[in-house]
Amino acid sequence: MKKISLILLLSGTVLFAQNKKQYNPDGKKVTVYTTAENTQLRISPAASTLSFAPYSQPTEGEVSIFVNPGQTFQTVMGIGGAITDASAETFAKLSPKAQQQFLDAYYDANKGIGYTLARTTIHSSDFASGSYTYVEEGDKDLKTFRVDHDKQFRIPLIKKAITAAGDKLTMYASPWSPPAFMKTNGSMLKGGKLKPEFYQSWANYYTKFINAYEKEGIPIWGISIQNEPMATQVWESCIYTGEEERDFLKNYLGPTMKKAGYGNKKIIAWDHNRDMLYQRTSTMLDDPEAAKYVWGIGFHWYENWSGGENMFDNVKLVHEAYPNTNLIFTEGCKEKFDINRINDWKLGEMYGTNMINDFNNGLVAWTDWNILLDETGGPNHVKNLCFAPVHGNTKTGELMFTNSYYYIGHISKFVRPGAKRIACSPSRSALEATAFINTDGKVAVIVMNKGNEKVEYNLWIQGKATKVESPAHSIQTLVF
Repeated sequence: MKKISLILLLSGTVLFAQNKKQYNPDGKKVTVYTTAENTQLRISPAASTLSFAPYSQPTEGEVSIFVNPGQTFQTVMGIGGAITDASAETFAKLSPKAQQQFLDAYYDANKGIGYTLARTTIHSSDFASGSYTYVEEGDKDLKTFRVDHDKQFRIPLIKKAITAAGDKLTMYASPWSPPAFMKTNGSMLKGGKLKPEFYQSWANYYTKFINAYEKEGIPIWGISIQNEPMATQVWESCIYTGEEERDFLKNYLGPTMKKAGYGNKKIIAWDHNRDMLYQRTSTMLDDPEAAKYVWGIGFHWYENWSGGENMFDNVKLVHEAYPNTNLIFTEGCKEKFDINRINDWKLGEMYGTNMINDFNNGLVAWTDWNILLDETGGPNHVKNLCFAPVHGNTKTGELMFTNSYYYIGHISKFVRPGAKRIACSPSRSALEATAFINTDGKVAVIVMNKGNEKVEYNLWIQGKATKVESPAHSIQTLVF
């Protein structure tokens, strides 16, 4: 076994807006929660808390992670996942007992992992049993606009999720494609573009959606302009260049939202991969008339699926270049579902790596893709079957929790809305880490070990330390 020491150095003074007391780590007890491969540990608290003893300067040979609660960065808005038609259709097939288990697992901060953020679709995406819109074909004036389709499965699930989250679920929505008659290819599928003569009609469509959902008792916090505007897919998709997206926002969508009384709703641009993140952000934000409508820039992680690497530096660059613009991760999943890989540990580690790096580069909110899929990785009307953190076996009624659910939970359960990321600097790459301080003063340090050997390390705080062991292929959250 290779022994490595991990040092957490906490220094500096933090003043809290609530109590104005100076942060002092002396006397603090550390609770360590662990999820590890080849064990039964799943966000499991250690049997006892850790105590500190005097410890001197870290040595050169030790792996150190230096954490400073006095150095704060972005404020976390929320962490959650998408409530799609596929999720809602699967949920409806579960028993009442399994449904409650599912709701608790995601939205109860004590029993589960405490999701506070949700994304949904404006009419259909690929993750539905079929394509549909809210209007009859050719209805440019939207006189037939109805969300009756969503009332069968999706709206009931969203309402239950809101209740399970204690009425603290921030909801935003994204379109995959305008109706077929509004597009150059005459189809909701396979790309195409929005015809200029339908720009205003399509802008009105967003406001109709918000109005209809809020009449159903579902507050809509914001919208994104277009899901994956550079991807021609076999499912619902629509292409915008950066200039087209910019001009649609500043000339139609932004003014229309404001005129409809929705000027307070947040608008997310791009909503696609990290690879073009800087170019699309600069095209949008360098135009003051477009920028005034933009709350943030959304992105996905699929750029590495086509042979590239996770381009985390692009997130950092956008954050540095446009520090007053929010960065939100709007979608990610593992594609090509295979039931034989349901327990593949790499699923969780993929989530851990992406979440840790994106938050360390300035992310304020994080959204998984489908919160629930069935035993086939669907339903999906074009068979684009994928993994979700939780799968529901509609034949047996069993819920299957993948490792990604627990890896997400190591952050979402302990990093609550309003938390601030704090300085966290590893001296070696053996372990990945990020850290946050919550509004109640509790610090959460997330440490991930993707190696094949366990790592013994010291948690070091202002000249005091306690020994911790990180199992091979594990993630831990240290709370104090």
